[in-house]
Amino acid sequence: MKKLLNKVVIITGAGSGMGEAISKLFSDEGAKIVAVDVNDSSLEKLTNEITQKGGVVMKIKANVANEDEVSSVIKLTMDTFGAIDILVNNAGVMDDFYPVDLVTNDLWHKVMGINLDGPFFACRLAVPIMLKQGGGVIINISSIGGLNGSRAGAAYTASKHALIGLTKNIGFMYAKSGIRCNAIAPGGVNTNIGKSMKPNAFGYERCTSGGAGMPRMGDSAEIANTALFLACNDSSFINGSVLVADGGWTAY
Repeated sequence: MKKLLNKVVIITGAGSGMGEAISKLFSDEGAKIVAVDVNDSSLEKLTNEITQKGGVVMKIKANVANEDEVSSVIKLTMDTFGAIDILVNNAGVMDDFYPVDLVTNDLWHKVMGINLDGPFFACRLAVPIMLKQGGGVIINISSIGGLNGSRAGAAYTASKHALIGLTKNIGFMYAKSGIRCNAIAPGGVNTNIGKSMKPNAFGYERCTSGGAGMPRMGDSAEIANTALFLACNDSSFINGSVLVADGGWTAY
């Protein structure tokens, strides 16, 4: 029996990395995928791969930092499928390890816009729909940078800490209404999030000083499996929680 049969799932940052892996796995488990990303070519590739396997997917090019574009994603999803059962806020951006004294307003707003405002906009619109449906699941992809101060620069660290706070608040507020909201805090995962990164030398040296304690890099498929657990009824009693998936790095 497929675990997400006919569930309507919105996944941001779906075009690559963890979002791509989550989209494919959830589709294999029977979900109808709304794949959101800023990269149209990546979305096209993902869409072709899912449809070739018989899956149902709708691609939407959108920047989650833009409230109007997030609103359009929600409207298109409801117009097409009539429901939002699961929301996965995965889209994220790094901050090049800049320490607070060197963070520009542009960098701060860019990181906060994608990592925090995007999930906030999506949750604010999805929750009323889930309330009317009698329930739903929200999964926010945070980071071990949201639990510690030594994995990224000031902006990324603040955004991921805030996302965990938002997750816990939503999980608590709507626990009696059938809505579960949890976060995943991955450690180092092989994705393209740092592909165009130009790290600040001082910040990078400080943040990688504990890198020797990391047992290994993770794979996007491992995070997808974690997300599947949180999305389905196997995790029915888990709410407002942060599931760390870092291979034991922060256990040190």
